[in-house]
Amino acid sequence: MALRILSLNAWGGRLHDRLMPYLVQAAPDVLCLQEVVRTPSAQAAWLTYVDGDTRLPQRAHLFDEIRAAFPDHDAFFSPAGGGLLHDDEGNGFASEFGLATLVRKSYPVIGQALDFVHGAFSADGWGPHPRARNAHGVRLFDQRTGTAVAIVQMHGLRDPEGKQDTPARRLQAEALVRLIERLRRTGDRLVVCGDFNVLPSSVTFAALGAHGLSDLVTGRGHVDTRTSHYRKSQRFADYLLVTPEVEVVDFSVVARPEVSDHRALLLDMT
Repeated sequence: MALRILSLNAWGGRLHDRLMPYLVQAAPDVLCLQEVVRTPSAQAAWLTYVDGDTRLPQRAHLFDEIRAAFPDHDAFFSPAGGGLLHDDEGNGFASEFGLATLVRKSYPVIGQALDFVHGAFSADGWGPHPRARNAHGVRLFDQRTGTAVAIVQMHGLRDPEGKQDTPARRLQAEALVRLIERLRRTGDRLVVCGDFNVLPSSVTFAALGAHGLSDLVTGRGHVDTRTSHYRKSQRFADYLLVTPEVEVVDFSVVARPEVSDHRALLLDMT
């Protein structure tokens, strides 16, 4: 059987009624999610993120709901930042926003790496842009082959000026490579995925290419990783890279159903 990995920016759960059934139906062995919310003190299912004139609905307990939907998986939450979300009366609730990684229990987690690729965690408000971002990696033992596979996901920094390379993005790429080097062992198959928030021409891919990684999104001719909910012209954000040791059984950039403003990336590998 193939090992199935699904990577998706969950968009704070804004399309929750579509998102949850899709994730369960896709039946991934490893689920790598970005923009996941956890709000332990709130009772309401929905809260609002407020930043100046920006108001975005957020699924307050998204991490807990995903964890409950996958009882056969171990679940890891890696917050990049903390701040307040608000209810309809304007009450604020301390919330966290970050990465969720779920791994089917039949794949023992034998190593982990977690670190910031930009900035540092702050619980005193969401902070100025570009905000802190992190990456999380797991090293799994594959019982079928008796070998290990390292899987790393990242949510790259968002810069209001665009997705072009900047000094911060160059440092982010270097930080991601350092995390990969801490996690991976010689001979491990390696998968790196996530919402990188960069263009295909980014130095990020040269840095990862030095470790034998090649991108399946651009490498297989895909030109759009966004859905109709995203209105801007730059359609690249999400990537999934593999080393030559990975045998790709199937790879897709999922256009339907639309469960976020990002498309899911779905890899079956051996």
